[in-house]
Amino acid sequence: TYMHASYVLLYNYEIQITPYSINLLLFHQMKPFSFCLHLLFLFTLNLMWFGPNKIVAVALGNQTDHLALLKFKESISSYPYGTLESWNTSIHFCKWNGVTCSPTHQRVVELNLGGYQLHGSLSPHVGNLSFLIKLNISSNNFIGKIPQELGQLLQLQQLQLFSNSFTGEIPTNLTYCSNLRGLFLGGNNLTGKIPTEIGSLKKLRAFNLWRNNLTGGIPSFIGNLSHLKVLVFNYNNFEGHIPQEVCRLTNVSILSWGVNRLSGTIPSCLYNISSLILLLTAENNIHGSLPSNMFHTLPNLRAFQIGGNQISGTIPTSIINSSSLVYIDISQNSFVGQVPNLGRLNDLQYLNLQSNNLGGNSTNDLDFLKSLTNCGKLSLVSICYNNFAGILPNSIGNLSTELHRLHLGFNEISGKIPAEMGHLVGLIALDMSFNHFEGIIPTTFGKFQKMQQLQLAGNKLLGNIPSFIGNLSQLYYLDLQLNMFDGNIPPSIGNCQQLQYLDFSQNKLRGTIPLEVFKLSSLSNLLNLSHNFLSGILPREVGMLKNIGALDVSENHLYGDIPTTIGECTSLEYLLLQANFFNGTIPSTLASLKSLRYLDLSRNRLTGSILDGMQNISVLKHLNISYNMLEGEIPIGGVFGDASQVAIIGNHNLCGGISQLHLPPCPLKGKIQAQHHKIKLIAVIISVISFLLILSLLITIYWMRRRNQKRFSDSPTIDQLAMVSYQDLHRGTNGFSTENLIGSGGFGSVYKGNIVSEDSFVAVKVLNLQKKGAYKSFIVECNALKNIRHRNVVKILTCCVSTDYKGQEFKALVFDYMKNGSLEQWLYPGFLNVEHPTTLTLGHRLNIIIDVASALQYLHQECEQLVIHSDLKPSNVLLDDDMVAHVSDFGISRLVSAIGGTSHKNTSTIALKGTVGYTPPGMF
Repeated sequence: TYMHASYVLLYNYEIQITPYSINLLLFHQMKPFSFCLHLLFLFTLNLMWFGPNKIVAVALGNQTDHLALLKFKESISSYPYGTLESWNTSIHFCKWNGVTCSPTHQRVVELNLGGYQLHGSLSPHVGNLSFLIKLNISSNNFIGKIPQELGQLLQLQQLQLFSNSFTGEIPTNLTYCSNLRGLFLGGNNLTGKIPTEIGSLKKLRAFNLWRNNLTGGIPSFIGNLSHLKVLVFNYNNFEGHIPQEVCRLTNVSILSWGVNRLSGTIPSCLYNISSLILLLTAENNIHGSLPSNMFHTLPNLRAFQIGGNQISGTIPTSIINSSSLVYIDISQNSFVGQVPNLGRLNDLQYLNLQSNNLGGNSTNDLDFLKSLTNCGKLSLVSICYNNFAGILPNSIGNLSTELHRLHLGFNEISGKIPAEMGHLVGLIALDMSFNHFEGIIPTTFGKFQKMQQLQLAGNKLLGNIPSFIGNLSQLYYLDLQLNMFDGNIPPSIGNCQQLQYLDFSQNKLRGTIPLEVFKLSSLSNLLNLSHNFLSGILPREVGMLKNIGALDVSENHLYGDIPTTIGECTSLEYLLLQANFFNGTIPSTLASLKSLRYLDLSRNRLTGSILDGMQNISVLKHLNISYNMLEGEIPIGGVFGDASQVAIIGNHNLCGGISQLHLPPCPLKGKIQAQHHKIKLIAVIISVISFLLILSLLITIYWMRRRNQKRFSDSPTIDQLAMVSYQDLHRGTNGFSTENLIGSGGFGSVYKGNIVSEDSFVAVKVLNLQKKGAYKSFIVECNALKNIRHRNVVKILTCCVSTDYKGQEFKALVFDYMKNGSLEQWLYPGFLNVEHPTTLTLGHRLNIIIDVASALQYLHQECEQLVIHSDLKPSNVLLDDDMVAHVSDFGISRLVSAIGGTSHKNTSTIALKGTVGYTPPGMF
């Protein structure tokens, strides 16, 4: 920011300091009588000069200039624009491109070749152009030293050598150029100190040494240059204190010595130079405080830049009347207290207060923002990295329509984001990150058609990420991390075709990652979706991110294979896939990512061996493959050669590698082959025996059925059901929150949830084991449903037998989720305070009756193990998305043998079954 601002503030002024502007200034200052005498003197001088005895001298002078120009051309190695094509003997040298001669005696007075991309060195023969007033070869590619012969140019007034590649020291001979008014040596590679001889150039008005490698201090003789108006020393290695002698420059308009190593304080007398327009001292080691009345004594100040120092105290209150100020930068200091009212600064365009200790964590910290509504030319306001607190005023929406950048991040601002901010339609950058904002993103943000950078990270924002984000088609930086956003990632994000940086990490996002995200070929910096609840696979389209530098989808619920197309992300440097459910082998294409520096595949379910090719990735400095199911030999080259850069703990049968990994040696190849033969032989034998056993078992079962001698086992088993962990259920139901509670029954409660192994929502029935009969209900329901497969009977997906975080016994069943609830909710919506979009039609009712009858027919007559429900009622009939009925809740059902109707002895023997203590009027 400082570099750009300094260039804008100085460059235009620099190119205006010309001999013409200086002569014009002198001409206008002449009195009429003095002017007539001046003309009479010139006329007499011309008569003397062009007398017969002077003709030979003029001819010799012309020849000298001609030869000097030819030598200048010889020192130029290339001129891409054909600038010097006209420099030949066919035309007079006064007509050559860039050459200006005096009309009287045809001597070269100006050489203007700036900005032509000339390559070469500056010929010392230029010193023979004895009538030269202006030499401008700026913005080219001159190299070498500045020739001492320039000191022969006694008439020289303007020397413009800036923006080249000159080296060496500043020539001391320049002291002979006593008429020099403008000395521009900035933008080179000059070294050494400023020669003391420069102090003799009494007529010097502009002295620019911008961006060199000069050392030493700011010399005190600068104070002798009493006519100096422009002093630019920024971007060097000057050190020491600012000399008091600078205060003798009573006519100076621009003082710029930013980005050096200056220390001490700003001399107090400097604040009395009322002619100052620009005061730029940023990026030094200056300390102290600012006088409270400084802006009264600097009435013409338009730019005040002291950022990046160690200045402390409060902002001077006199600033409120400094109506000429356009540019204020006091960033990166130690200012404290409140910001004064700035409403009178009508011309203010740039206000940078960031990285101080401003504010006091009080509610009136942001009052000054209300006064800024009077500053109609504001283009930048930055108050980030301070201690501002309170609520953002709604009037912030009344700031200048010219406002392009608004930075409020890293403060203590709270409350909701004002919807009025949507009026700032000119914004291209908005940073509100790491505050305490809450609520949703206002819909008015969809008006930010010019927005390029949007940073809302580290707040308490919630709700869905709004789909209107896709309207911000100019976005290239979007950071919403560390909030409480939930729901799905909007596919409209695919409309942000300029996006380079996208961070949605550490929220509560769910669902799959939209393919539109992976089609953002513009993503080159970062894609971070980590620490969410995203599920599904990582699609093959990830390979379309060919320019991505960092990809992080860690700490989610992703599963499946790592796609081989990941190898097409050839610019990838950081890849983080840890803490998911990826399985399969490590894709071989990972070894083709030659730019990869950091790779984390830990805490997944990867199998197979480690790729040998990964040791050939020379820049890879961190590899974590711990807690997988990898096996085989570990390479020893590349990243595997440093144990501090590799994490391999928690795998199955890894071996080999360097000794620091403390792994067992791998078996010899001969032994391995012998073991393979043995394994193959054993496998064949086991296969034959297994086949015979299975065949015998099938024959036995068939025979037992034919003989009607098979009886059902009395012991309840749940072995055939896949198990799910308590942690998965706790996470999938958001801690069994009341928001996800969809019902409760006699022995427990039912929650809506989402677990990794299922692509859609599920119903989780948690048993209340404190109630009598709950454990028995769990066992009975498991045995009743584990082998049932019927479209009208609720399907059990999995179960959980574990302990909760308090160490108490925990049992739960996981079923298909029925979106349309129970039949009871449709029959009695008013009584149950439930609303549905429609009521049950006659067709619906007939279909439900048929569905329930089909379920009972299957349970009573077609099941291998017949089931009597014993508790069939409207609340136990659930309806799916298509209004198909499913019979549920088999907690007190009876399992009956298919032979003779014999009931299991562990089943309830109550005569009238149903929920304990209640018999519903609609019970079947």
